Amino acid sequence: MTDREQRTEEFIELRPLLFSIAYRILGSAAEAEDVVQEAWLRYASADAVVEAPRAFLTTVVTRLAVDVLRSARARREQYVGQWLPEPILTDDPDGPEARAELTESISMASLLLLERLTPLERAVFVLREVFDVDYAEIAEAVERSEDACRQLASRARRHMARQRPRFDADQHDRQALTERFMAAFREGDVEGLRRLLAAEVTMVGDGGGKAPSLPRPVAGREKVASLLASVGPPMVSIGVTLQLREVNGAPGLITRAEEGTIVNVVVIEVVDGHIQTIRSISNPDKLRHLGAVSDIWRLKDEFQKARRAAREESDTST
Repeated sequence: MTDREQRTEEFIELRPLLFSIAYRILGSAAEAEDVVQEAWLRYASADAVVEAPRAFLTTVVTRLAVDVLRSARARREQYVGQWLPEPILTDDPDGPEARAELTESISMASLLLLERLTPLERAVFVLREVFDVDYAEIAEAVERSEDACRQLASRARRHMARQRPRFDADQHDRQALTERFMAAFREGDVEGLRRLLAAEVTMVGDGGGKAPSLPRPVAGREKVASLLASVGPPMVSIGVTLQLREVNGAPGLITRAEEGTIVNVVVIEVVDGHIQTIRSISNPDKLRHLGAVSDIWRLKDEFQKARRAAREESDTST
């Protein structure tokens, strides 16, 4: 086996781990893929013998991800509307995120908490708390002393612990509740939706200025139920379908247009048997890694026509 072939095999084996690290540091699947690809180019072209491929690649990915995150911070401060992480599908039992502890660390709520850390705190926390990397290797990756890394990890751990999200653990119960939610949404069943939503439920949308979305979060059972009930039937009438998937370790929905393209991805967080948070990502830039994306502006026009027709029919019948 040539050196190139050996490095290729080693990289393929480590690639899921490298992506998992980069995605948690960045909250962006597309940026994580770019970082992992750049790490491969550096590994493949390294002149020296690499004695420890895992440590070498982890170091390269971490440094690249921290650099990307620093530049991304400025872009996110100017982002149009609510910024949410890019969704990834986690319902593959053989996938890199299948273990329960990894799934929790990749939840939307956890990734949003990580956004509040500095890039170095985030990198150190991910390496130590999620992947149990030893401090000597972390110090090499972030170019800080071991003592400095311990301090960074301690600060990050305290911050995460203070606001650690709480979710219902039983996957079967969460899925059953999400299926009832889908049915009530399709039918525009306000009362059915009310029964499923927590009193303080919040619904958040991320269109990034590139797709229709909620201009601001909607809070409270009555407001969210009414909004969802008014949206569901018109969407169904224009051929939109809902596909139940696990997204970032939580129940989720992929909304597809009649031709099968992706309209948006919805992530649902369940606490104490009720839906606590609904996050909808429609920014096409955050969905392309999952497949072909719909022309959502065309769909919006069709949706509005269907909604007007439904209102006119309701007015006529009354």
